[in-house]
Amino acid sequence: MSALPLPDRGLDFGDGLFETMLVHRGQPLFEEYHLERLCRGLQALAIPDCLQNARAELRVATETVARNWEWAVIRISVLRGVGPRGYTPLLNAKPRILIRITQLDSDHAMMPSPAKLGVAEIFLSNQPFLAGIKHSNRLEQVIAATEAQSKGVDECILLDDLGQVVSVIAGNIFLMCKGELCTPILDRCGVEGTRRRLIMEIWAPSIGLNVRETRMTLSDLESADEVFYSNSLHTVRPIARLNLRTWEDHSVCASLFQQYLKVVS
Repeated sequence: MSALPLPDRGLDFGDGLFETMLVHRGQPLFEEYHLERLCRGLQALAIPDCLQNARAELRVATETVARNWEWAVIRISVLRGVGPRGYTPLLNAKPRILIRITQLDSDHAMMPSPAKLGVAEIFLSNQPFLAGIKHSNRLEQVIAATEAQSKGVDECILLDDLGQVVSVIAGNIFLMCKGELCTPILDRCGVEGTRRRLIMEIWAPSIGLNVRETRMTLSDLESADEVFYSNSLHTVRPIARLNLRTWEDHSVCASLFQQYLKVVS
């Protein structure tokens, strides 16, 4: 579909969810992790279950990708759809599923170059009800991305309104400190990334590390031995600089990337 029929609550209120999937030779990587998070989001927002339809749309999309490109990204959006004027949705709303496919030129079997980070001035609002899911309301991230662009950095650390580290704009943050791998607790805000879950459940234990979820501050980051972030496109990306702090050791990040390569190679 190249046009979105109006009205649509996704456009009016951001009433929906989305997933961004890396696709290799027509195969969405870690598809079930994405669809499980999408299912949790549907339940949280009380959007009628349309997971079977989403799977069917993905099958059609990946057939197109497999015929044309080695690497691509698919964004699948589930919007609540048509509704009356005002915030209250229809009880029997029929969700709309939108698919966007983008070709990727870079080789995603290569670990990304180390990133330079800043700290965003905008805070993430604490809202435990929406914590973890990937809903369509992303204005905080848009503002932070605009700020990162103006600062000439690759990414920005996002803090919540209590000054705690949550994530980067498009990914989850990890740090190594005294032999322990840590990541922020996401019970108040933030997105529980699919790669974050893979690191915590599979990849880190496979290299002899457990991951501890904890509250952390910028001081914790700046005193860490190694810092990196994860998302669906980069998998893991080492961090070289945050403000005046620099890191040269990216060994844990590299080891985790090798675990990812076992899946795609």
